[in-house]
Order: sequence, then structure tokens, then C-alpha cells
Amino acid sequence: MHHEGQLTMTSENWEGVAARLERVLERVEGLVDTFVPPGNPDPAQFSRFHAFRWQKRGSGGCLVSVEHPHLVELDDLVGIDLAIEDLVRNTAQFVAGYTANNVLLWGDRGTGKSSCVKGLLKRFVGQGLRMIEIQRGDLLFLSLIISQIRDIPYRFILFCDDLSFAEGDASYQELKTLLDGGIEERPENMLIYATSNRRHLMPERMEDNLNVEIHPEEAVSDKLSLADRFGINLGFYPCNQDTYLSIVEHYAAGRNLPMESEELRKEALRWALYKGQRSGRAARQFIDDLSGRLRIK
Repeated sequence: MHHEGQLTMTSENWEGVAARLERVLERVEGLVDTFVPPGNPDPAQFSRFHAFRWQKRGSGGCLVSVEHPHLVELDDLVGIDLAIEDLVRNTAQFVAGYTANNVLLWGDRGTGKSSCVKGLLKRFVGQGLRMIEIQRGDLLFLSLIISQIRDIPYRFILFCDDLSFAEGDASYQELKTLLDGGIEERPENMLIYATSNRRHLMPERMEDNLNVEIHPEEAVSDKLSLADRFGINLGFYPCNQDTYLSIVEHYAAGRNLPMESEELRKEALRWALYKGQRSGRAARQFIDDLSGRLRIK
């Protein structure tokens, strides 16, 4: 028997209370996570690991080691010798402790931009080079990343792949300030290497050329200024047919594929037609497919 006014808890009541408590706990956990201080990296991890990625955590973040980095062999990149030469020269200056430039690699998709940057790690890791991958959306944390690596006795390339900005993107100004120098001095042990399909990193519209402002040239100039802040700009262009076939033959020789040259070229051109492009990426994908098909037989 229940006294008058006594609350009886049914299973439905308990489920409702439990659901509300769970929502409260989720909000509390979110608040705690927001105020987690940035992790200070252990200097020893930079001798054990060579590649890292920035992992956002609330209002901060930390560097997470990459146990199995993608180590590209620069000698396998055919048809972009001049770009590789400039990139290697600039990086050699950097790891030797001399002045060097931030680099923007721009051009068509699949032309080897990202592979060039990743290939530097294997080439220079013995000279103290380390690489940190950062997503475009995490550029707002650049000052925090800098504070974590400034006093580390290694040379760091901050690698931002497929970099581009939308109108009003706050991280655009953050990167612009860092490249050209704000009130805080940029550490001498860090460079930024970025790749982009856009030469100027910002969308350019037809209305930019119309008289929608009193001084429209100033708005256009601001969009172009970010790319100008990279000391070295390397362009990557689509392969012609001969270069594409040379890349295919290079990969095929490296894997000792049992196929006559003429048949290999014919299959490679058919693949390029299927992909709708001739590029280093298409050549590698073709060889991956062909190698698997030949061996499964």
C-alpha cells in the first residue's frame, strides 16, 4: 500500500530518468573535453617516429605519431624531374640549417604533388627531417602546433594536402599571417609544404572582374596574395602520351611484369581512356590492376 502523495516509479519512469542522465553526462564530457590542455609532445617520440598528424581535441590538440608512414621513392616519380629537383634542393637547404622557402605545389589531380612531398621523408629522415600532416580545417591551430615543436631539435615540414579555401574561411587569414610573418617569429625549424588543385588557393569568380566594388582590383589582389606568400610555387601539368607510357613502363619494370612492351602500352592506353586522364596516378593504378590480374591467373 502506498501513502497518499508517494511517487511510484515505473520502468517507463526509470527509462526516462536514465535517458536524461545520459544526456547530462554527454554534455559534461563535452565541456571537459573542450578545456583539455594541449598535450606537450615527448621529445623521445621524434627519434622513434618520423611522421605525425595533428589530432584536434576540444579547443586544443596534440601530435599523434604515424607508425606506418607512406614512404614514396622519389626515383619512381617519372616526368616531373624539374619540380623534384627544386623541391629536393630547397629541402636540403632546410635540413642543413640554411634558409629555405615554404612551397606550394599546384596543378592537376594525380600528377604527383603529394607523392613528391611524401618522398622527401625517406630521402631526408636521416638528416633530422620530420613531417607533420595537418588538415586544412586545423590551420587555426598553427600557433599551437608551433609552440609544441619550436624547441624540438628536428626539422619539421608541415604538410597540408589538397589545400583550398572557401569565401570567409577563418583559417585563410591564419595561414596568410604565418607565411608572411605576424607578431610572433616563425620558428626556424619549420616549413610549410602544401598541395592544391588551384594555383591561387581561393575560388575566382566572374564577378571578381566586374565593378562591384569601388576598387575591385584590391579584392582580387587579396585572393592572389596567399599563393604569393609561398616562396616557391611548383606547377604540375597533365602528362602527354609519351610521358604517361614511360611512367607505366617504369612501374612495370620495377614489378617484373611478364608482358611484351607493345601489349603493355596498348593496355595502358586503354586504361587511360577508361580513367579519362593520363597521369602518374592513373599509371600506378593501371599497374596495380594489371599486376593483380596477371598473378591471379
